[in-house]
This record gives sequence, C-alpha cells and structure tokens, in this order.
Amino acid sequence: MRKILVALGGNAILKKGEKGTYNHLIKNIKGTYKQLLPLIKKNKIIITFGNGPQAGILAIQNELAKNKFSQMPLDVIGAESQGWIGYLLEKELINLLKQNKIKREVVTILTQVLVDQKDKAFRNPTKFIGPFYKKNEISKLKKQGYKIKEDPREGYRRVVPSPKPLDIIEKDTIKRLVEKGIIVIACGGGGIPVYKNKDNLIGIEGVIDKDLASQCLASSLKFDEFIIITDINKVAINYKKPNQTFLSKLKLKDSKKYLLEKEFPPGSMGPKIQASNNFLSRGGKKVVITNIKNIKKTLESKEGTIITK
Repeated sequence: MRKILVALGGNAILKKGEKGTYNHLIKNIKGTYKQLLPLIKKNKIIITFGNGPQAGILAIQNELAKNKFSQMPLDVIGAESQGWIGYLLEKELINLLKQNKIKREVVTILTQVLVDQKDKAFRNPTKFIGPFYKKNEISKLKKQGYKIKEDPREGYRRVVPSPKPLDIIEKDTIKRLVEKGIIVIACGGGGIPVYKNKDNLIGIEGVIDKDLASQCLASSLKFDEFIIITDINKVAINYKKPNQTFLSKLKLKDSKKYLLEKEFPPGSMGPKIQASNNFLSRGGKKVVITNIKNIKKTLESKEGTIITK
C-alpha cells in the first residue's frame, strides 16, 4: 500500500458561485469522494482540506454578532471550521465505504500546527479567506479593519497572516492511526496556529496555508505521494498572458526556477508549488496537482500536472 496525502481545496467542498448550503456541501463532498474512492480503498490515506471560504464566512458572522456575543479570535474560528467540515467529510466517507463494502475506519483529528510567533507573515498578511468582493466594496471593508488585496483569479478578497508551519503537534498520533490502516482527516484549513511559550501551547491569530501544512505532515510521516486538489486542471506559467503554457510534467529543478521567477503568485499557486518543492526535497516521490473531475485521468498520467525529482 502506498502512503498518500490528499489535500482537498476549498472548491472540493464549495463550488464557485454557491452559497454554501448544507445540501450543496453534501453534494460536493459526495462527488469528491466518488472520484477519490479507487485511491482511498487501496492505500494508506490522509485527507486534509481547505477552509478559506468557510473561515471567511465565520469571521463575517463573528463580526456581525459582536454587539451581542463575545468575539472569537481567528485561531478559534479556524478550529470551529475544522470541526464542522471534518465532521461532514468523515460522515460521508464512512457512508461511502459502507455502501461499497470496504472495511476501513475513519477519524478526524483536530490539528494544531506550530508556528513562530515572530514570523514576518504577521506583519504582511497574504492569505486569502472569505468571499470575493467588488472594487466598490473595498472602502467599507477597510473601515471594518479588514485588509483587502486583489486575488489574481478574480476580484478582491480579505487577507490575513499566514505563518510558516514548523511542525504538526498531533503527528505521532496521526502516524499510529495511519499505520493501523485508519483513514485520517487532519490539518483542516492548514490547522490551528499555535506557538510555544516554555512548555505551553498558545493560540495565535492567523491562517496557515493548507498545502504547506499538508506537506509538513506528509514529510514528517515520510509519505510517498502528495496530491493537491485545486480548481484548475494543470499548473500554468505566464498565467493569463498570450504565451500562457500549461504544464503536464514538471521536474523539481524547473519548479524551483519558476517559483524564483515569480511565475506563481504568493496568494494562490505559489504555496502549492512551494509545498510541492518542499515535499520532493525532503524525500517525497511524486506530487500531483489537478482538479477533482480529472483525478482519475491524472493518476493514469493523462491529465493534471505531475511533479517529480
């Protein structure tokens, strides 16, 4: 059995333009698992997931209710989204396994991720969360204390600190579960950022990039493969330019070169490529980047972007 970490992008749970109703979420999760089932039933699997839209919505709800209830910091909001999305992912996967008569256990681990309290990200927020906004909405949002930047993919979004993940607090527990053949859902939304004060863990406001946290976990457990599910079929250089080129296969040395040449923006594809490079540099064998509908073809080397040494 291969050891594979599958990092689900937020779009695997909430499609672009959807309002995030319960029925939408369940439909999307079921559709995602249907595509992943052949992979899940044959391998040791960890599933991680993004929470950008959901954490952003919870942050807005938190803001709207501030006159009636105590506001929660961003790390607590991240934990909240990690819990309820993890529950839906776990429940639907258990159901699917039973329907297909596959005897595998599934568990969700509320995951804390160690960061440096002095990380420069706290001075320069770059991580997009929440919905897209129009240009005429920016002024009002800034008055509310939000920091807004243009998302290269479309429109404007809120940005928050995204510190570098240093270690996964629950990694040893996750390792024991995986070794027993249990499917683990972990590092939801990149995990809950914490730092150490002597022997104590202290939560800190921020959102860790899901792909970088996933890579940190996959590397620490010496996984073979890292699959990043996003909203594009293939990685592109010269994105949205006349000479745009989609990449089917990519070598680590070229991936590093393109990253240095700023081909991949820090708020979108950049962290995915950085996570891929980190994983391969630390012993990983293969990275796959694609969207959910093409995952089967990608595993047959017919679609997606495959990065190797």
